[in-house]
Amino acid sequence: MDDGIIASRYADALLKYVLETGDGERVCAQATRLERAISEVPDLSMVLVTPEDIPDEAKISLLGTALGEPVAEPLGRFIRMVFENKRVPLLRLMFKDFVSRYRRSQGVVKGHLRVVTTPPESLLDRLRALVKAKTGLDVEIETTIDPSLIGGFVFDIDDYLLDASVIRQLDRIRSQFVDKNRRIV
Repeated sequence: MDDGIIASRYADALLKYVLETGDGERVCAQATRLERAISEVPDLSMVLVTPEDIPDEAKISLLGTALGEPVAEPLGRFIRMVFENKRVPLLRLMFKDFVSRYRRSQGVVKGHLRVVTTPPESLLDRLRALVKAKTGLDVEIETTIDPSLIGGFVFDIDDYLLDASVIRQLDRIRSQFVDKNRRIV
């Protein structure tokens, strides 16, 4: 079965569970931090998927240490279930999918904005209004400074990408130039 489908089913199950228990905000915050830790620390990811060398309880304890606080009870139960079912390699994807689903259930979606310099508040307001009009959801915008864009911005949210960067415009002009020159020759 496809890993994305499996991760999606686990994330959906965790979402339903936390919505029933009312622990959604805490579990979402912890899942976000754990997903980031697994993503940014290759050794943590490697230790988690290491076969029988390290007991599962030690790996689960390591996740609690990476979190820096006691793991919320629903999240702890979820992590244990993932270990029992031998789906640990998909844990990061499960966390990421869960966080996205939980935010959507709360009427919020996360967007990522890449810009050359700190964006003006007017741009952020226009992007928020655009997302609200298209999806009916509020947006949390995470901003990254990326000088390689030369100018403009790139905004992505889920499967939607708005590329208004100078580098993209230059690439489009270059490809048009190449296409026209091929016809001449």
